Amino acid sequence: MKIDLRLTFHYGLTIFLSAFLLFQVQPLIGKMILPWFGGSASVWTTCMLFFQMVLLLGYFYSHWVVRFLTPSRQSLVHGALLLVSLLLIPISPSADWKPTGAENPTLRILGLLTVSIGLPYFVLSTTGPLLQAWFARERSGLVPYRLFALSNFGSMLALLAYPIAVEPVFPTRGQSWLWSGLFGCFAVSCALLAWRGRKGKPIVVQHHEEGPAPRWTDMVLWAALAACPSILMVADTSFLTTNIAPIPMLWVVPLALYLLSFILSFERHGWYRRIIFLPLLVVGLAALAYLPTLGLSEIPLYLSMAINLSAFFVACMVCHGELAWLQPHPSHLTGYYLMLAVGGVVGGFFVGVIAPYWFNSNYELSIGIMLTGLVAALAIIPKAGFSRPLWRNASIASTAAVLLALGWVQVDEHLNEIEGAEVTVRNFYGTLQVFANPEGDYRSMLHGQIVHGRQHLALDKLDLPTTYYSTEGGAGKALQIKAASGPLRVGVVGLGVGTLVSYGRKGDYFRLYEIDPLVIDIARDNFSFLSRTAASTEIVLGDARLQLEREPAQQFDAGCRRLLGRFGSRPSADSGGIRPVFQASETERVLAHASLTVSLTCNRW
Repeated sequence: MKIDLRLTFHYGLTIFLSAFLLFQVQPLIGKMILPWFGGSASVWTTCMLFFQMVLLLGYFYSHWVVRFLTPSRQSLVHGALLLVSLLLIPISPSADWKPTGAENPTLRILGLLTVSIGLPYFVLSTTGPLLQAWFARERSGLVPYRLFALSNFGSMLALLAYPIAVEPVFPTRGQSWLWSGLFGCFAVSCALLAWRGRKGKPIVVQHHEEGPAPRWTDMVLWAALAACPSILMVADTSFLTTNIAPIPMLWVVPLALYLLSFILSFERHGWYRRIIFLPLLVVGLAALAYLPTLGLSEIPLYLSMAINLSAFFVACMVCHGELAWLQPHPSHLTGYYLMLAVGGVVGGFFVGVIAPYWFNSNYELSIGIMLTGLVAALAIIPKAGFSRPLWRNASIASTAAVLLALGWVQVDEHLNEIEGAEVTVRNFYGTLQVFANPEGDYRSMLHGQIVHGRQHLALDKLDLPTTYYSTEGGAGKALQIKAASGPLRVGVVGLGVGTLVSYGRKGDYFRLYEIDPLVIDIARDNFSFLSRTAASTEIVLGDARLQLEREPAQQFDAGCRRLLGRFGSRPSADSGGIRPVFQASETERVLAHASLTVSLTCNRW
């Protein structure tokens, strides 16, 4: 059949542009709202859940339109949708959605994203399966599934381009206008394709006898294979940013690898080979299971990240490679993509909603590792052509042995995590634990593997400031010098365990800003700095930047901010795992709004 290159290019360009915009808006909107919710890794987790949910709605819409509407009605409905979406640009989150401190951050982020980018993102999410179905209807002679690889290439290019070529060059408002302009170009291109296809024949009429309908077991397997990489991607991103390296934009890397595995698997010849990737999967899952058992200093940072991300990529290649092998006939294309989206949403919902509010620690990565091994086995073993029953039985037995070994490692690690913990709690902002160490004469609060505050256990040392807040540190020296001028009014961004208030005297006032309510509970219930200080203290729940914007000028005499790893450096051992920052430029800008004189210096900057 003769191939219409101009038509193919038009379809390919429109799909590429939609995918590029789909993944450009993710870091753009995430960057806009991240400071509103404390910069937590859970902000990106919740954003990913929103993106996956809207993607599911887009795929469902595409499936419904192709199955139940004539081409002329498809053209009218989708054209109207494109027109309405143009009325909602440029995109910009409203300041009315900024949190006050007491609301559920997950629900607020989902609502904010729905209002800000919901419809444009929905329109973009429909493009992949819908235009591939239209392309198959055109009978242009090319396999429509190759366009899925092109779509993922556009997505990956957008992710990599944002931190390299977009974010450093354009201000946030300029990024919004640039994205909106490209969205307008996409809408015109897509509308032209919709208008062109208004007189075509329905794809179900063309292909109803050519492709057998998939069984329900096939559809469940599609969803399961899509869910496992989704769980691993979000859970591993959270693990990396919390425990290994809180580097800005680090979350781009796992998502880019996730998309790369789609590209390589759905490219015409496919790069996935079982003989290569199945042994690597066993090694990779073992590495993912073993890495959390190591302390922060037992393996070099970049080696740890390289092993982690390589293992994650292998797991994605196996799941997406098996999905590529299970592609149905083009007549069932939209249903296939719909089940892929269902799997993505199930994975994102599990990590973004169930895990933070139902688990007391980070179990989702372990669950994702086990599920990936199990689902891969279920996808491969039943359909593998074994020459003898003995080989099938040996494969089942070896798979069970590997899964049991991985499960044992994971269970043992989680038991060690909570062993000796006085408190283990978790919410949107992460997992917090309190440990008492009688031999070291201190009690510590940890966020993940990072120490966020300590207090001596001995009664005669309860009021001694610890870690980098000691009397020999920059904060201690500065507060002692300032104290000579009389009573102090001090602003503190980040409560920790309340160590700084130990410098308080009668007549002093400490105003402490803390975004995580669990930190406040632990500081009050498990540490005594707040109850023993002679100074007056007031704790303000919420992000300090937003609270200071709303408050009248506080006229602080001194202020400080706890800032952990914001610039990508590993916490130092002698600081108790915490990196202090005073007079950071961002802090000065924010606190200056409240007429705060930042007079502390830090000898560790």
